[in-house]
Amino acid sequence: MTLPDKMQAMVLTGHGGLDMYHWHEDWPVPAPGPMQAVIRVTACGLNNTDVNTRSGWYSKSVEGATTGDTKVVDGAEDPAWGGSPISFPRIQGADAVGIVEAVGAGTDPGLVGRRVMVEGWVRDWDDPMNMDKAGYFGSEVDGGFAQYTRSDVRNLAVVESSLNDAELATFSCSYTTAEGMLSRANVGAGDTVLIPGASGGVGGALVQLAKRRGARVIAMASPAKHAEVATLGPDMILPRSPDDLRAALGDEKVTVVADIVGGPYWPKLIDVLERGGRYTCSGAIAGPMVDLDLRTLYLRDLTFTGSTVTPPQVFRDMVSYIERGEIRPVLAATYPLRDLAVAQQAFIGKTHTGNIVVLP
Repeated sequence: MTLPDKMQAMVLTGHGGLDMYHWHEDWPVPAPGPMQAVIRVTACGLNNTDVNTRSGWYSKSVEGATTGDTKVVDGAEDPAWGGSPISFPRIQGADAVGIVEAVGAGTDPGLVGRRVMVEGWVRDWDDPMNMDKAGYFGSEVDGGFAQYTRSDVRNLAVVESSLNDAELATFSCSYTTAEGMLSRANVGAGDTVLIPGASGGVGGALVQLAKRRGARVIAMASPAKHAEVATLGPDMILPRSPDDLRAALGDEKVTVVADIVGGPYWPKLIDVLERGGRYTCSGAIAGPMVDLDLRTLYLRDLTFTGSTVTPPQVFRDMVSYIERGEIRPVLAATYPLRDLAVAQQAFIGKTHTGNIVVLP
């Protein structure tokens, strides 16, 4: 199939506020190289990585919550997720879904015309388990906030599902992040998992995926969102930040805290972990700087794990869960791609439950 020369794209021109996004009607359409495919994007989900990369929040010079404001300071050397600068201009958008329109040398031409999801982790496929060589779709390479995008075919999964494209675009980043966290913490049927921020994309994914593993799940969310969070199937729902978390838990024995929130409430989460419990983290939307009494860590034999780069099998497993109907999307809203800034502001506002998606 002949690709067009030009496309519409939302292009990020540097670290900063929402004004760093610029709309283009004539951005060049990428061409497929060896082992690559060009996808016509039909939907692309939003995630915290896009916000944090744009604003420079990953820089160690930033100590506050994820708000999407201009944060990067002059001379900061680590404003991107991996600690190395990214190049601009850049098209963000990790959660792309679309139709394969063209393929390069060495690929299966049967991919053309198939609906696919894109895995976020860009790997050295000669050394795919090497975390130091990993990049991220929409960060180190252009992503899905455009009419067309390009990906290594080994990062694509054909999806056989009755879900629509916008619903499929809610999964990739949030659910692979959540599954990676639960895998690092070895969550299983004997666990009780406490999940702060359960109304968000990753939080909701954690609820569903922990339940899928047979764990007992306690979700934390603002009361206005409890009815929606309840549809995900947690065994108990607590307010977002009870004054006395131990009392709110009653007789529950928390063996795992799966956290993407952090912030000033963090010590209370650690204090309710049972002896030998595990804490797993892949975010800090309420702030990365926390207080830890090391006596709590070592006297209670706790294990802390960070989780960012996931093994390739995590994405494949997640797609299989979708196809078998074991997890479901939570689509909060869709916006035209041209209104990405409005959509991202709504995403940052956190008044929604689930994920927000833009449509080219």
